[in-house]
Amino acid sequence: MPSSVIKYFSYQPALKLLTITFITGLVYQYLDVPERTFKLFKAATSKGRYFNYHIKKRFKFEKVEN
Repeated sequence: MPSSVIKYFSYQPALKLLTITFITGLVYQYLDVPERTFKLFKAATSKGRYFNYHIKKRFKFEKVEN
């Protein structure tokens, strides 16, 4: 389902690394994200809402410089 906040996302299970590209063009990598959390995020009807409640303030992150 399309998101008004998130443009793309990908997950690297071996690294537990979730990469999210936002509509604004900013890219962040979220560290130590369990695969279950990613699967629930991927299946969520509202990616933005799931991100805000379950990822945003729960996992360390790094901004990816362009």
